[in-house]
Amino acid sequence: MEKPPVCRVMDYGKWKYKQRKKEQKSHAGSHVTQLKELRIRSVKIDVHDQNTTMNKARKFLEDGHKVQFNMMFRGREMAHVDLGRQILDRFRTDLGNMCKTEREPRLEGNRMIMILTPKASS
Repeated sequence: MEKPPVCRVMDYGKWKYKQRKKEQKSHAGSHVTQLKELRIRSVKIDVHDQNTTMNKARKFLEDGHKVQFNMMFRGREMAHVDLGRQILDRFRTDLGNMCKTEREPRLEGNRMIMILTPKASS
């Protein structure tokens, strides 16, 4: 007794559409974390400008992105590295309830860099 090959007649366009929808649904739940950089050009930054930068950082953290603060020192500002550290510490304390520090403020050449990551939402 012979066994003929078994096949099914199907609508290929409909099958392809369902496959594409299934793939889109699987990608919808994933979120790619980006590193957002906020540059602070000088230690002579005003309080209002600090608040503007803080609001930008808050929005990035709410969206689930990492935030890198990049403070640049030019010329004689290198003598006031402690002021730059105070400014970055202010950012860290004001945003502390929604983020954790991945990298402490550290001087690299003429830049001080600090990275904050959003806290895992539970």
